[in-house]
Amino acid sequence: MVKLFSRYATIGVLNTLIHWITFAICFERGLAQSLSNFIAFCMAVTFSFFANARWTFNSEATTIRYIMYVFFMGMIAVMIGSYADR
Repeated sequence: MVKLFSRYATIGVLNTLIHWITFAICFERGLAQSLSNFIAFCMAVTFSFFANARWTFNSEATTIRYIMYVFFMGMIAVMIGSYADR
């Protein structure tokens, strides 16, 4: 159980770093906060989804699960970013 949590936490930290770095690059280049957040989210969630599926849970990541997850979570990221833009 500790090993599983450690792997999950490591992926979470890396996921956060990927998100922050991608967001900073996009925002610095003049993109709106909502779009920067969405792009950063897509990069981070793609890493997180596949890394957790393979390394943490030893399972196969399916395309439909990935698409549903990215779409749902992406919409949340856009809504939060749009709120911050206002």
